[in-house]
Amino acid sequence: MPFFGQELFIQAQAKGNLNERAYRLALQQGKLMSQEQGIDAVTDKDKLDAIVAPSGGVAWTTDHVLGDCGVFETSSLAAVAGYPNITVPAGYIQGLPAGISFFGKAFTEGKLIQIAYAFEQATMVRRPPKFLPTYSD
Repeated sequence: MPFFGQELFIQAQAKGNLNERAYRLALQQGKLMSQEQGIDAVTDKDKLDAIVAPSGGVAWTTDHVLGDCGVFETSSLAAVAGYPNITVPAGYIQGLPAGISFFGKAFTEGKLIQIAYAFEQATMVRRPPKFLPTYSD
């Protein structure tokens, strides 16, 4: 797996177990910042049903010399919080798909599905995927 960051898995495996104090503190801080001081604070303050954001950067082709480009994905915030996130197609950039994410507080899955479905029905952006023999800019 030389092109896909396999070394990250090896580094993670070398870390201590999940009962170590450093891990527990990092987990606690991540939860506090992503839940109470993050998603909960924003949705409560502004009385939001959901937060909407681009799902991340546009899709990319793999660079077999430098590997995949790592970008911050907006779904990371919901993942750290342990909160629901739904991503749907939002369009295409240079023929590659771009998504939009809807995420919110704990146990808001039903509302997020309603919002995402309404977005899909209003935009009708999704196209079935197809295999292209090659990619060019």
